[in-house]
Amino acid sequence: MPRLPPRRAQEQDRMTDDQPDMERVPPRDRASEQSVLGAMQLSKDAIADVIDSLRSPADFYFANHQTIYRTILDLYGRNEPADPVTLGRELAKTGDLERVGGASYLHQLIQQVPSATSAEHYAGIVRDLAEFRSIGSAGVQITELGYRAHGDIDQAKESAAAALEGALTTSEESQGAYIGDTLGEYLDALEGRRNNGEITGVPTGFSDLDLLTNGLHPGQMVIVAGRPAMGKSTLALDFARACSIKHGRPSAFFSLEMGLTELQDRTLSAESRVALHHLRSGNVTDDDWARIAQRMSDVSAAPLFIDDTHGQTLSSIKAKCRRRQQREGLDLVVIDYLQLLGAGTSRRHENRQQEVSELSRGIKLLAKELHVPVVVLAQLNRGSEQRQDKKPQLSDLRESGSLEQDADMVILVHREDAYDKESPRSGEADLMVVKHRNGPLATLTVAAQLHYSRFVDMAQT
Repeated sequence: MPRLPPRRAQEQDRMTDDQPDMERVPPRDRASEQSVLGAMQLSKDAIADVIDSLRSPADFYFANHQTIYRTILDLYGRNEPADPVTLGRELAKTGDLERVGGASYLHQLIQQVPSATSAEHYAGIVRDLAEFRSIGSAGVQITELGYRAHGDIDQAKESAAAALEGALTTSEESQGAYIGDTLGEYLDALEGRRNNGEITGVPTGFSDLDLLTNGLHPGQMVIVAGRPAMGKSTLALDFARACSIKHGRPSAFFSLEMGLTELQDRTLSAESRVALHHLRSGNVTDDDWARIAQRMSDVSAAPLFIDDTHGQTLSSIKAKCRRRQQREGLDLVVIDYLQLLGAGTSRRHENRQQEVSELSRGIKLLAKELHVPVVVLAQLNRGSEQRQDKKPQLSDLRESGSLEQDADMVILVHREDAYDKESPRSGEADLMVVKHRNGPLATLTVAAQLHYSRFVDMAQT
């Protein structure tokens, strides 16, 4: 419905473009705010229309109007009338009547209304001006960050992005929807899945794991955990290789432990089936060179971004992920590993557990914000080594119960031959899916070809 021209108060309440910058005040329209509040006193239908249009009492610029609006909502919620008499009595109870202008002002608001049916129109004006003010406020915050010129630059960028994002989030974006309004799209997607038989998430490269999880899904926080030397980094790199080299989808691998050269060695070893120790020592045979050359084209073209920046924080990773998503797109993020990661904020923590809790929540929010799966590696405590079978459990996650709570999926990596070289299961690894928010739990067996720095399906051995 086209919006009518906005009304103006008798006094000049709306900001004009020709005002000098130093004289500008936040945009507002007293008459429109008065018309909204007056219409709400006249009609319950008007109250419902206004609630659908406005986000909160803060959409009103004038403090007395915020108080009146909040009180009307309270009365409406109790199924009581919001006429001037009842409204005045309620404001008197809370000691706010005189502060908002007295009983006479409530009657004046009604006189201001051309028609109660115009409530939605004037509420739209109030909402638009509130959003203009929000944009202006974000601009001020960003300007202050720019002139401050001290502290962590990645944290400053994150704060600036958050301020702008908050200003650009409109009421329509947060309204939600009836389930029936979205069922058409859902059924189309379901039909596509049924017909194509394809996984809907990011492929992991492991057929049994993809069958169990249907891939790694947008917004998921996936923890890959294990004791040292179990192959956590190898498995995470397998996920990234499947995403980017096999399927051509962009991924970002943030390594806080291994350097770029080591990750290149591991990637080429896994892809070309050249022994990792040959690459590390430089003892590469002609046959090895031929295998490497055969895979170089696919590896070189893969949108796999590796960042081995020393000492980076979650704040810096967030900033880099946002830039990569804007420039090239992003389907998967891997962080190796949690215990080496700092929050990158100025907030002080009483202990490491509090910091890990903040990191855990931050990683989950990053996955939701970017709408991609984020795989984060984590060390397990020594609890499993006290057990006879050495098998890890979900409770072995170190330092914080928040990890278990925030994660959508937890995969524990376990190899019997890490403890018993003579184990009959030598060369095998268990991927123990011990938490799966949207699916079943299972223990999946894969082949551990660690001399090629990779795990593969048992069928490939």
